[in-house]
Amino acid sequence: MAIRLLPETTANRIAAGEVVERPAAAVKELVENALDAGARRLRIALEGGGVDRILVEDDGAGMGAADLALCVERHATSKLPEEGLLFRIATLGFRGEALPSIGAVARLAITSRTEGGAAHRIAVEGGRKAEIAPASGAPGTRVEVRDLFFATPARRKFLKSPRAEADAAVEAVKRLAMAWPEVAFSLEVDGRAVLTLPVADRTQRLRDLLGPDFATAAVPVEAVHEMLDIEGMAALPSHSRATAAEQHLVVNRRPVRDPMLRVALRVAYRDVIAAGRQPVAAIFLTLPPEQVDVNVHPMKTELRFRQPDAVRGALISAVRRALATGAGEAVPAVAAMPAMAAGFAETQRPFFAQPSRTPAPWSQGRLAMHMAPPLPPAREEAPIAAEHPLGRAVAQMMDTYILAEAPDGSLILVDQHAAHERLTHEALRAQRLDGGVRTQALLIPAVVELPQRDAARLAEAAPDLARLGLELEGFGAGAVLVRALPALLGNPDPAPLLRDMAEELAEWEEATALELRLDAAIARLACHGSIRAGRRLAPAEMDALLRQMEATPRANTCSHGRPTWLKFDKPAFEKLFGRR
Repeated sequence: MAIRLLPETTANRIAAGEVVERPAAAVKELVENALDAGARRLRIALEGGGVDRILVEDDGAGMGAADLALCVERHATSKLPEEGLLFRIATLGFRGEALPSIGAVARLAITSRTEGGAAHRIAVEGGRKAEIAPASGAPGTRVEVRDLFFATPARRKFLKSPRAEADAAVEAVKRLAMAWPEVAFSLEVDGRAVLTLPVADRTQRLRDLLGPDFATAAVPVEAVHEMLDIEGMAALPSHSRATAAEQHLVVNRRPVRDPMLRVALRVAYRDVIAAGRQPVAAIFLTLPPEQVDVNVHPMKTELRFRQPDAVRGALISAVRRALATGAGEAVPAVAAMPAMAAGFAETQRPFFAQPSRTPAPWSQGRLAMHMAPPLPPAREEAPIAAEHPLGRAVAQMMDTYILAEAPDGSLILVDQHAAHERLTHEALRAQRLDGGVRTQALLIPAVVELPQRDAARLAEAAPDLARLGLELEGFGAGAVLVRALPALLGNPDPAPLLRDMAEELAEWEEATALELRLDAAIARLACHGSIRAGRRLAPAEMDALLRQMEATPRANTCSHGRPTWLKFDKPAFEKLFGRR
């Protein structure tokens, strides 16, 4: 078969498929053009999920007649005045493909006017360009797209419902609005206003887009390096989600879905969030344009960093430092854990509402009312210090949970095992970073029998485990000899510990970084060296645990990401008792 050149119209439509895969992509490209033009107010309107109509109006710099004619030509752009700037891109767009791609598959009309100049209009239909014509309009640019993909009807068959396409477009606008808080955005879908964002600072814009629950449950992330600045907000582990949809990453004002950055975010939360849950965060990275290549993906949502290890490490360190707060510095929302709140209500019935031991007497068909005995006088208690947000221990319930009263009168419920597990975890980690975990030699070395494969894994990992205070060696085909354990663990039975450690080793991949392996191993050690559920604690022990939790990093969750404590304030009780 002979090779031939494709017609220009066909080639343009093929290229358009990479840039404009769905209405949301067209909206994103048009909004980016407006932001690059210096717009301070943006109005977006969608009809039929963006397939029937997309309208984007801005008050940016606008274009004269000559620029308007060029803007719909492929690879015509004002954003790369010099060829060398391709490796120092400081704008959102740069390829000059968006408008010609949209014009190749839809009916496109652009009206633009510069400040002090005349307005002009150009139309493109299925790749065919009309002449420039005089028009009327305010300074800025108005882009209208109708009948998207009418020229490529096969593409329409792959689109989702109008509602789903509109939702994707709204999400694209939200991500850009998050990166540009100094710009006002308004968005309508089928005549209904769905987004109205006035000019704001970054904190207020995040509150407007992610909601007050995020703002309440988030901590600031800040880090300044020689060539990289990191800012943003990271939600506490208690404010997690089932998917990664609420992970917002912005690099040099560009929203991205870069795999490396997402992995770094998960690593930062690795030992404070429950398995299967995803963190919520909005992180903004700023670095010199020459340090990042944005020309690696058709949609410009993935990047290539010149120093990826440095960027990854800086992000992990910044987020971990933000999350390293003691318990009580931020309050987990009870509403985010309805099952736990309901379970709490059930457990309180026998404790606070004991049934009457004497049947209520009946008299002449009516219930005889009896006065309750007077309450004993209240015991004088010293006020709870405000610097102790977890308050004062009141009682131990089920030999597992500590009941405490906070300074504001709220009720605090602490899982003693989960809390002590985190304390032990952080103490072991601190010792490791300080030179090595302190060990306690066993008076008589213990022989632990295991499946042959597990014993082999442990023996192979012995040098790494020795750094954690666990000294062992192979002892035949299916056993290991334990000579020392971490001193912080006390005197646990080594057999269950080694079985769990062998399971952890089986999950490690060869490519897993040593730092992550050691952290995972520390979490296993901490679990076995902590106060167990069912152990009775004295009042002084309970108060001491609360004070340590307040002073220990990441003490809001255990090593497995589960919450260590819950707070029930007055509104929470009113909701449980049906008062609101």
